[in-house]
Amino acid sequence: MAPAIELINVSRKFLTPDGKSMTAIRDFNMSVAPGEFVSVVGPTGCGKSTTLNLVTGLAKPSSGEVRVMGGPVKGIDPRIGFAFQTDALFPWRNVIDNVVAGPLFRGKPRAEAYEAAHKWLARVKLSGHETKYPHQLSGGMRKRVSLAQTFINEPQILLMDEPFSALDVQTRVLMHDELLRLWSEAKASVIFVTHDLEEAIALSDKVYVLTRGPATVKSVYPIPLARPRVVEDIRYDKAFIEISRTIWNDLRDEVHASAEREAA
Repeated sequence: MAPAIELINVSRKFLTPDGKSMTAIRDFNMSVAPGEFVSVVGPTGCGKSTTLNLVTGLAKPSSGEVRVMGGPVKGIDPRIGFAFQTDALFPWRNVIDNVVAGPLFRGKPRAEAYEAAHKWLARVKLSGHETKYPHQLSGGMRKRVSLAQTFINEPQILLMDEPFSALDVQTRVLMHDELLRLWSEAKASVIFVTHDLEEAIALSDKVYVLTRGPATVKSVYPIPLARPRVVEDIRYDKAFIEISRTIWNDLRDEVHASAEREAA
């Protein structure tokens, strides 16, 4: 079966404000199978988010090839869903009107869109909050709305850029379990960018470790932990601790080298 997402020998260069050429990623290779959950970790500023922009079509490779569902990337693909650090809720719309925005924009009949929105809000445990506005919600509740807002469009590919980094530790763990539950039902292919190595391991089938910028793939680690997973429990599993130690030993040199370069 063809990969859902594939980056083949990709490099991405861009001009800085002072007119200099800068390379974000180089000779970059990645493959995500249908239904696979892949995380990407690396030093700050190494180009992790650039990989997502290439998959969406918001950025084009300077060289190499990016493929989605077996074909080249051509503009914004409706099969792709997004979840980023800052939620995309409209502050002037209540919860249910935020969730139906995507289906209505895609042309779904109004009654059908609202019926689906009610079902998705129930799935993320927000029934009864439909008429509240974003400013009336906690951070965790806003993230649940964002998940409903994303999954209601039935994405085949889900791109996530540190979506839970602003949450407190306890809420993050709850959101991890919520995400895994929704993902296991949707069977979407996921690229999850994070600075949190434990988060990457707990969620993923595979973890990519990137070098300091300009980034390329240093290592790829399959995560042989059984599913379904309960994130608040799995972190204490002996196998989880061993995998964390192994990947951190690989990642640590890149993080330290990146920090030293920034301090120079």
